[in-house]
This record gives sequence, structure tokens and C-alpha cells, in this order.
Amino acid sequence: MTDVNDAPYTMSVPAAAAKYFGMSRKAAYAAAKKGTIPVVRVGRTLRVPIKAIERMLERAGEDTAA
Repeated sequence: MTDVNDAPYTMSVPAAAAKYFGMSRKAAYAAAKKGTIPVVRVGRTLRVPIKAIERMLERAGEDTAA
């Protein structure tokens, strides 16, 4: 059995883009640079916070025109 606390908090940019959007590595880094994919920088490394991307996807279906 896996403990919830063992789950990672972040993913690499290519892994997150492939999992959530089916994007290539090149497209993933372009989206991260543009700000389309939420990232945090740790030194020279970019990581995608899993909770942030899941919140972003949940909000994507909401109607903001109301």
C-alpha cells in the first residue's frame, strides 16, 4: 500500500505536459516559457507543481463570463 505522503509534489515539465496534455518535450518547454503551464524554478531546473496544474485544469471548465 502506498502512503499519500509518498506522492511527489512536482513533476518534470516534459512528464507533466505529456501526462496532462499529450505534448512533446519541445512544446512542453515552450508552454512553460510562455506561462501556459505553471512552473517553479529550483536552480536551473523547472518543475511543475501537481496541485497547481490540477487546479488549473479544474478551473478551465468554469464559465468566467457570468
